[in-house]
Amino acid sequence: MAIKKQFVKTKPVCKVTFSVDAKEANTVAVVGDFNNWDSQAGALGKLKNGTFKGAFDVNKDAEYEFRYVIDGVYANDPEADAYRWNDYAGAENSVLAV
Repeated sequence: MAIKKQFVKTKPVCKVTFSVDAKEANTVAVVGDFNNWDSQAGALGKLKNGTFKGAFDVNKDAEYEFRYVIDGVYANDPEADAYRWNDYAGAENSVLAV
C-alpha cells in the first residue's frame, strides 16, 4: 500500500494517489471523509501487475480519516500519516494529512 501526494500550485487541492498491491482481490476501494465513505466513488482500478490504483483531489490543509475496502474487508494503510480511533467503526482508521 502506498500514498503519493502532489500539491497543485494553482488550486487549494492536493492530488492523492492510493496504490494497493492486492493481486488476488477482485475489488478495492478507498473510502473516507473526502468521499463520504462511498466505495463506488472511491473505487480503484486494477492494473495488469495486480496493483489497484486511483487518484483523488482533496482539499489542502486538512486531515481525513480513511480505510481501504478489499473484497468487502476493511484495512488500514501502514503508510498512513497517523491512526485515529473511531467509535462508529469500533476500530482505528488511517489518517491522511494534506
